[in-house]
Amino acid sequence: EYRPSTGKWTGIAARSTVLVYNKTKLSEDKLPKSMLDLAKPEWKDKWAAAPSGADFQAIVSALLELKGQAATEEWLKGMKDNSKAYNGNSAAMKAVNDGAVDSALIFHYYYFGDQAKTGENSKNIGQYYFKNQDPGAFTSVSGGGVLKSSKNAAAAQAFLKFVTGKKGQEVLQTGTSFEYAIASGAASNEKLVPLKDLQAPVVDPAKLNSTTVTELMTKAGLL
Repeated sequence: EYRPSTGKWTGIAARSTVLVYNKTKLSEDKLPKSMLDLAKPEWKDKWAAAPSGADFQAIVSALLELKGQAATEEWLKGMKDNSKAYNGNSAAMKAVNDGAVDSALIFHYYYFGDQAKTGENSKNIGQYYFKNQDPGAFTSVSGGGVLKSSKNAAAAQAFLKFVTGKKGQEVLQTGTSFEYAIASGAASNEKLVPLKDLQAPVVDPAKLNSTTVTELMTKAGLL
């Protein structure tokens, strides 16, 4: 689940897609049941994203793999009509916190990272998890591999074995990256919604097509 079918690299940590929202402007019962709903007219000017970032493009890649090109193009058209663009997830989250926009589609760890510091850019924010194998419940994987040209392949393999093992993953439990530990038997930070409860769709990382996504987002006027 956390490595591509090609076996060319391996997953190290995971990040969940979430909708952060301003609790003074939206109540949870008014939030969309699916990420796809954000393309509907009633969500015009009510959400934000950072379309130029790799994080968001990974979410679109998952949508493409799960729903196909026609549905993805339709959703991107709705996104162009409805959303506000920001330069980065932190900027989008701050805009939500400040009330400049009602909500934003980002990864979960931006909220927890801010809360662990001062909380000043997340004090008015709630996090909403789509779940139900929705495209908006996509879990992105941070990975590592060894280059064919590596002159220290054995050491690199040993390092990967360590960081993907239970001991190496402890930094994800005790540190402040707030990404999910994915090794068997490894625990994530206790502040996070348990990985098993995210109900994320199963997406083969090898099938995420960044080239097609860039083309589709450019066609939609988002890049």
